[in-house]
Amino acid sequence: MCGHRRPCPEDRALNSAFAEILSVVLLVAVLVWAVVRPFGLPEAVMAVPAAAVAVATGVISPAHARAEAERLGPVVGFLAAVLVIAHFCDAEGLFRACGAWTARWARGRPVKLLTAVFALASAITAVLSLDATIVLLTPVVFATAARTGVRPKPHVYACTHLSNTASLLLPVSNLTNLLAFAASGLSFTRFAALMALPWLVAIGAEYLVFRRFFAHDLAAAAPAPDPGEPPALPLFALVTVACTLAGFVVASLFGVEPAWAALAGALVLAGRALLRGRATPVTVVRAAAPAFLAFVLALGVVVRAVVDHGLADALGHVLPGGTGLAALLGTAAVAAVLANLINNLPAVLVLLPLAAPAGPGAVLAVLLGVNIGPNLTYAGSLATLLWRRIVHQHEHGVDLKEFTRLGLLAVPSALVPAVVALWGALRIV
Repeated sequence: MCGHRRPCPEDRALNSAFAEILSVVLLVAVLVWAVVRPFGLPEAVMAVPAAAVAVATGVISPAHARAEAERLGPVVGFLAAVLVIAHFCDAEGLFRACGAWTARWARGRPVKLLTAVFALASAITAVLSLDATIVLLTPVVFATAARTGVRPKPHVYACTHLSNTASLLLPVSNLTNLLAFAASGLSFTRFAALMALPWLVAIGAEYLVFRRFFAHDLAAAAPAPDPGEPPALPLFALVTVACTLAGFVVASLFGVEPAWAALAGALVLAGRALLRGRATPVTVVRAAAPAFLAFVLALGVVVRAVVDHGLADALGHVLPGGTGLAALLGTAAVAAVLANLINNLPAVLVLLPLAAPAGPGAVLAVLLGVNIGPNLTYAGSLATLLWRRIVHQHEHGVDLKEFTRLGLLAVPSALVPAVVALWGALRIV
């Protein structure tokens, strides 16, 4: 102390250095736990205490922590509603029916099955979020490949790549999209209109890479068994999802938060299951994944602590300004690299406040980077980590070198043309 009351500059510097180091240590601990998940424990087991430590030690003030929680609150509520919708669509048999129809259409032809999986995974990811593709569609793809006699690897890998790449289209497709949507100031329809062309271009690029990378697996002959009559599509679930999507558009036109439309869809599907005795209130709560929601809130607080102690300043010198093509490419590249270093959810939380002043174009470029970039490494997104666990449960090996080689081809092949498409869309739409 200098004198009796004022802290010395050296003391302030020491406190600042301590806060900076501790915030980084807490973030690393949270991310490592999320990757490893010791004993199968949820991500929140580390994230919530880490956020509490950050507040208790003064690394982040209670006011800043509360502000971050309030900012993420509507996004987390939206995510919970979408997870409930996806769960009860699965309970209605939507994914099993889609798998059966896919098997019937492909009839043992690997290339045709890959095309069908790309179309199905892209649609499910866009409408029901990437979690539905990972958790619900991946097991269906395993079963479909076994039923048709084709090698599962290309089709299963497609699930993880498309859970990231195909989540570009709608604000509801990914948690990162919800955050970018809130920061962009765009309406639901304008967001979708601007991202439609990058979405199509990125998926098309991924498809071409998969056709070449897995040429040997796709050329393997397979029997053509009669898959039998597929089950009827669950019309109630399909109509509810369609009405929910329409509700997003209508809500956006009238300035109402899309979360209300998502809540209505979740209540309809969950209410029907409750009335028919096919679910209990506990089932509905579990479908909303409260532990994961707590993880998202706690992670936001920990990331805010890191941002407040120097990361934002460092990235501010690296992130390009403006919305020209070169600036958008640079922004997307920085976002992709950061997503693979610290995971895409923390990356988007860090980058959005820096990109938002440049306008919605820069925000969407960040989104391209944090959604396509994670296909390079296991740790790039939580969806990829979850996909790896599901694949292991089906006793199907995932080779790290092969995964990385595929990512090194697919990420730049999809990201660069998608950014060019965004640049064009910003000038057309």
